[in-house]
Amino acid sequence: MNTIASDHTAVLDVERLLAQASAQSGGLTDFGPGDYREALAVLSDSLAREAGLSPQGAQMLQGKLQAQLVNRLVIQDYCRRYPEILEERVDDPLVIVGLPRTGTTLLQRMLATDARFHSAAWWETRYPAPLPGEDVRDAGRRIGLAREEVAQMIRFIPDILAIHPLDAMAADEEFMLMEHSFLCAMDSYANVPSYTDWLARQDHTQVYAYLKTMLQFLQWQKRQRGEPPAQRWVLKTPQHLHTLEILFRVFPGAQVVLTHRDPAQTIPSMASMAHTLWKLYADAPDAATVGRQWSGQMQRATAHAMTVRDGLPADCFLDVRFEDTVRDPFGVAQAVYRFAGMPLTESARAGMWAWMEGNPRNQRAAHAYTLEQFGLSQEQLERDFAGYRARHILKQN
Repeated sequence: MNTIASDHTAVLDVERLLAQASAQSGGLTDFGPGDYREALAVLSDSLAREAGLSPQGAQMLQGKLQAQLVNRLVIQDYCRRYPEILEERVDDPLVIVGLPRTGTTLLQRMLATDARFHSAAWWETRYPAPLPGEDVRDAGRRIGLAREEVAQMIRFIPDILAIHPLDAMAADEEFMLMEHSFLCAMDSYANVPSYTDWLARQDHTQVYAYLKTMLQFLQWQKRQRGEPPAQRWVLKTPQHLHTLEILFRVFPGAQVVLTHRDPAQTIPSMASMAHTLWKLYADAPDAATVGRQWSGQMQRATAHAMTVRDGLPADCFLDVRFEDTVRDPFGVAQAVYRFAGMPLTESARAGMWAWMEGNPRNQRAAHAYTLEQFGLSQEQLERDFAGYRARHILKQN
């Protein structure tokens, strides 16, 4: 199944990646804690044997992995030179968690307009560490590069805007930060089943510990740039469904907003997004493989999240329906603020309204896909997600 020629496989060699990252960072050698080396080895092997990468895809992934290694080196160096970074308080984020395509982006970006929340813009998750020679107080180069990359992605895959409103300056998922542990859902980008199986057996505590360090570093940078201090972070990514218990362990003051929508509508949409990304890196990724993998993963994730929730205090969670977020976003915002113990001020409401006016959903292109093209069916999804649908969908209809 390996379609990469040997010279393209070589760019994913772990020792070479580590050496190149060290050279690019000016000779730094401390990559920080965690099992990143083992994870990279398993990932590299899976990419070479299973992903069917194109030469372009292999080069792009080399750049992605190397950039993340450079970020680790630079972050570790900053934490060594400025130990106060690790004293930044980030223990109580408000975390939006749900299946993909359940209104999480809309809700996060609304809340992120409130200066009382810190959030990570896409450029910060892509470039969390200053570039060589860049003053930590001026992120202009990083922002410029991020804007160029987003524009390039939109030119290369214009359909992506119908799937996810990509914006270098807008609040986005911490998923790209979590990727720096190299224990994250790489099957978002490529077909790596053996890596995914290995990943399911690992302890993800280190992922969240490193995420906390990265949030502390981003918060410290915001302080250096003179941004006003915020009360807490607003985060979001579906990945937390797999590991909610670890999220609460590492962030003991966290509160979780769970977003809900019928999986028969969300899973094929997620498969479409993953398939779009796979096409960036592979010559001819199989749509049915994408559908099967993501349906299975999300089934396990929702089942796990429900089990974890049953063992935690009820007031750790707030349930929000996608239909309510779309129909009455300010009503949902009011419920979220009440849950968070924060007043929804007129200033915050005005900021949300201005953002909504500037980002109307009806101006986005329709996201076209079918269940069948991803090897899915209504009956199968209703069966596979029966427990979740009974608890969160059917009883509320």
